[in-house]
Amino acid sequence: MSSKIVAIVGRPNVGKSTLFNRLVEQRKAIVDETAGVTRDRNYGKSEWNGVEFSVIDTGGYVINSDDIFEAEINKQVHLAIDEADVILFVVDVELGITDLDDAVATILRKGKKSVVVVVNKVDNNARIIDAQEFYSLGLGEIFCVSSMTGSGTGEMLDKIVELLPKTENIDEESGLPHLSVVGRPNVGKSSFVNALIGVERNIVTEIAGTTRDSIHTRFNKFGHDFMIVDTAGLRKRAKVQEDLEFYSVLRSVRTIESSDVCLLLIDAERGVEAQDVTIFNLILRNKKGVVILVNKWDLIEKETNSTKKFTEEIKEKIAPFVDVPILFISALTKQRVHKALETAIEVYKRRQQKIKTSDLNELLKEAIEKQSPPSIKGKYIKIKYVTQLPTQTPSFAFFANLPQYIKEPYKRYLENQIREHFNFSGVPIQIYFRQK
Repeated sequence: MSSKIVAIVGRPNVGKSTLFNRLVEQRKAIVDETAGVTRDRNYGKSEWNGVEFSVIDTGGYVINSDDIFEAEINKQVHLAIDEADVILFVVDVELGITDLDDAVATILRKGKKSVVVVVNKVDNNARIIDAQEFYSLGLGEIFCVSSMTGSGTGEMLDKIVELLPKTENIDEESGLPHLSVVGRPNVGKSSFVNALIGVERNIVTEIAGTTRDSIHTRFNKFGHDFMIVDTAGLRKRAKVQEDLEFYSVLRSVRTIESSDVCLLLIDAERGVEAQDVTIFNLILRNKKGVVILVNKWDLIEKETNSTKKFTEEIKEKIAPFVDVPILFISALTKQRVHKALETAIEVYKRRQQKIKTSDLNELLKEAIEKQSPPSIKGKYIKIKYVTQLPTQTPSFAFFANLPQYIKEPYKRYLENQIREHFNFSGVPIQIYFRQK
């Protein structure tokens, strides 16, 4: 199954991030944010008329500088054309068409992707007239919006949904578990897949991002049967000039959303970097199983507590969700490669597990006896009952007399109690509180 991706492009200061926030916030009211992931402001989900899609704000990846450089924006537009299903080209009615707008429009006209021209900051009738000049960009119909107030966004969203692919790509192996290998460029994803399947299936070079397309391979050995996906990187070029972080995130979104479990590779030589944490948070936000693999461990000079120190560093960076299997591997020497596979399968099974309601309520009784919910304004919270919801990913509903007064610390306490008694290592779980 392929996800649907909408990318927002345009020059700086036209309101791309404001539009992004408005699109994403439409879901925030009904979907609980996973703690700790809201700092990733460049990726989110939106829904309109029952159609869900991912939104990528390219603006967040343009390097902040006094110099507005056309080349950097052009790179991102090319990447969006490569990866997105629909492109929102945002322009500013106050400044009219600039040379940079013309340059972006030229690239978009040459591409074969659906483009929606969004004329921003249109908040009165005079500006609607001014906006008509943007028809001269040659990209078809324009949509006048104010991303600050939200006016005009309904018609724009109708158009987006109309242009998105109507069918999902479901292959004959869609019933199999899907494991995805994700991570920064040049971290050894293709080498890991090659070591696992025992065939030089994927090209491996020193150039960051050699893999061009997401490569699906069916693994049917040693009693296992699943699909494994090597996340694509960039075209193989003499000089890779693209913004690697932006491309990596953009491409990872599609792969992560169609996975059951993600194997996140980290480079042992470089340690945990911001981009690793970004991809980890993408996995959490999509409620996928996760195993962290520290690759190239054979190249590290070992000390007595090397693995312990590295594990602590990883957990510090990915907190608060630290109940994740962490393995130290070498794709080159095949050290612990099959252990990594077995661990991923275990996480897949944990993600499918259903806990008996009677067992959950026995746990709840013990948890409340150890630590009852703190009273709020003299009112005592009584949690009476818990059950697992019939969802694809593990979710639990706690029924209480005053669910609105239960705060995040107690929610984490209950989650930790569930994790201590039932093994959910590597699996994000959702906790909901409902009226008794």
